[in-house]
This record gives sequence, structure tokens and C-alpha cells, in this order.
Amino acid sequence: MPTTQRQLPRFRETTQRELDRFKQHAAPARVPGELPHAAAITIPALGKASASQISRTRTGAQRSVLVLASSIVVAFLAAANAPSPLYERYETAWHASPLIGTIAFAGYAVAVIVGLLCLKELPALLGRRVVLLGAIAGQVLALALFAVAGSFALIVVGRVLQGLASGAALGTLSAAMVESDAEHGTVASAASPGAGSGSGALLSGLIVQFLPDPRQTIYLILAAILTTQALFVVRVMPRGQRRPLSWKAVSPQVAVPADAKTTFMSTAPVVFAVWGLSGFYAALSPALYGALSRSDSVWQSALPLFALLAAATATTIVLRRLNGRAQTIIGAVAMLVGLGITVAAIESGSTWLYLVASAVAGVGFGAGFQGPMRRMAPQAADAQRQALLSAVFLVAYVGLGVSAVIPGALISSGAALTAVAIALAAALAVLTAPALYAATRARTAHEIS
Repeated sequence: MPTTQRQLPRFRETTQRELDRFKQHAAPARVPGELPHAAAITIPALGKASASQISRTRTGAQRSVLVLASSIVVAFLAAANAPSPLYERYETAWHASPLIGTIAFAGYAVAVIVGLLCLKELPALLGRRVVLLGAIAGQVLALALFAVAGSFALIVVGRVLQGLASGAALGTLSAAMVESDAEHGTVASAASPGAGSGSGALLSGLIVQFLPDPRQTIYLILAAILTTQALFVVRVMPRGQRRPLSWKAVSPQVAVPADAKTTFMSTAPVVFAVWGLSGFYAALSPALYGALSRSDSVWQSALPLFALLAAATATTIVLRRLNGRAQTIIGAVAMLVGLGITVAAIESGSTWLYLVASAVAGVGFGAGFQGPMRRMAPQAADAQRQALLSAVFLVAYVGLGVSAVIPGALISSGAALTAVAIALAAALAVLTAPALYAATRARTAHEIS
């Protein structure tokens, strides 16, 4: 018998044994009621496809929340800065002093502080969606008051409403952005306020300059945008967890942990200074630009505030990966340089130099606020961080209000606008210099973080 024929039975036996082993692993025994194996293979495949679809749906929903929350922040801050280019017209039409406009602005700053300190727990008590709808309703009501205002009384009431609405909602919106996308949400949370503030002032100036009914149109447009966003909140924003109402939860909590006191004390002056500069720009910079340019162009008077906040937003994004010490140093240096250029622009009467000063100071604003925040945050435990951030924002908004009210009071008493602006620049430089020195002298990793 040839070799091949002798091996054939053995080959068949081996093949059958391997085939039986394959069947044992590939097609496990069925139990009563189980689907045939072909169907059993199909079900897991469908399950994988379903999970993939669910994942894509979840990602799409998170992206929708991020975009919506960011757009609401932009709209809120745009609405907050929309009256800025109109203050001079209000003062002329109602025969009011510049102090009235700065008081209205300070009312907004104080109301934001109250909202941040006292209303921060409302999302946990009432649900995120309810708080956002209430805040949007407050903004729309404030815009309606601006549109029908015949005196500064309604402007002040509207500004207070805006501040309370912003204070209640901004923390919720920031949390929603970060939760939806840790990386992009953090950037959006930092960049959206500046983008909204700058675009709101410029958009208001353009509408006042070129469209009919300048004292109503901008407010009606913003109210329509916010109303549309409210509809998307109902459809897109999760309700959020709720817990029973407790008045203790809405009591202000402001504290600086022992580990963060040194950093807080050394950086508080620059936080006060950069927010003070933004307060001056929002309240009085349009009048200063008009004095330098000898022009009554409303949209051009909004350019310095736009340049300041656009530069601040870009700086926040570009420098986001630097540590807190480096950002604080860059912010303080840019702040001092920007203030110096501001004085040179006022002395020379140069509008283009004033715009350059605004952009440089904007770099100082962006880095000079994010740097101290980044340095202090790791120095507080999770349970202490909210109280620490409240202390930081208290310093920030006090600077915002004081730097608007005091110059307004001086101008109302007869002081020259340019002289007040130079004095304010000098005062802010005096506050910034010690923070720069302290940041450069930081030695330990604890201080540098």
C-alpha cells in the first residue's frame, strides 16, 4: 500500500478530532429555550452597534450642552455691557451727571457679588434647568426695563436684576461646560465671559450708530436671543440633581484657607487692579476715547473695551497651559506696560496708541486673573475651594465697582476726565507692582503652582 493510502485513515481521524474540538469551542451546547448559535452570534453584534450609537448620542448631547452653555454666557455678558456705549446719550438726554452712570454700573457689580455668594447653591436646590430659566427671565426683564427707560432709575433697577441673574447662573453654566467636556469646557468657561463682554459693547455701539431706535434696538435683539436660548435650555439642558431647600445653603461663605493666605494676600492687589481696569473701561472709557478722538462716533467709542476684552480672551486661551506663577508675572508686566502706554496715549491725545494700550492691558487682565486663580486653587481642599473662590471674586468685583464709582464721583465734582484717568492708571500700577515682586520671589512649588 502506498504511503499516502496508509496515512489517509489517520489523516481523516485527526481531521475529525480537530473538527470536533472546533465545534466544542465555537458552538457551545444549547440550553432549553436558547436561540440557535447563528442567532446568538448576531445578538452581540447588534448590542455593540447599539452601544456605539448610544455613545455617539451621548457625545452629541454633551456637545450641545457645551455650545448652549457657552452661548448663554456670551449673551449674558453681552447684555451686561450693551448699555456702556449709551451712557453718554443717557446723561445728555436726562441731564444727569457721569456719577449716575457709574452708580448703575456699580449696582451691577454689587448684585453679581450677592448672586455669586448667596445664590450659588440654587441649582442644587431647585435644579439646573429651573435656575437657568429664571436667570434668563431676569435678564430679559432687565433688557425690557432698559428699552422703556425714561430715567436712570429703571437703568439702575435693570442693572441690579442683571447682576443677580448673572451671579446665580454663571457658576452653573461654568460647571455645565466643564462637565460636558473637561478640556474644551474649561477653555470655553474661561474665554466666554470676555468674548461676550467685548462683543456686546461693540455690537451695541454699531447698532446705536447705524440702526433706528438706538436706545431700544440692541436690547430687543438681545432679548430675542435670550428667549431663543431659553427654549433650547428646556430641550437640551439636564434637570440636574435636587435636594430639599435649606436657607443655610444660601448663606454667604467667604474664607481663605490657612495654606492659601500668603498667595491670596500677595495676588489680591493684581486681581483688584485688573478688574478695576475693566470697570473703568466699561463705565468711562467710551467718554475718554471720545475726548481723545474729538468724535461722537458711538461704535468707535466701544473699540477700547472690545480691544481690552478680546486680548484678555485670547490670552486666557493661549496661556492656559502655563503655571499660575508664570501667568501672574506675565499679567502683572503686561498690566504695568499697558498702564504706561495709556498715560502716554492720554498725554499725546493719540487714539490709536490708546487702542494699543487697551490690547496690552487686556493681556494683563487675562493672565493677571487666571494666574492667581491657578495658584490658589490647589492650595485649598475641595470643601474649602468654593469659599476661597468667593473671596477672590469678592476682591474682583469690589475692584470693578470702586474703579467705576470713584472716577465718576471725581468727574461729577468737576475734575477733568483725562486727569482722573491718569490718576487711576497710577493707582492701579501701585497695586500691581507688589504682586509682580511677590510672584518673582516665589520659591517653593507650593507658591509657584
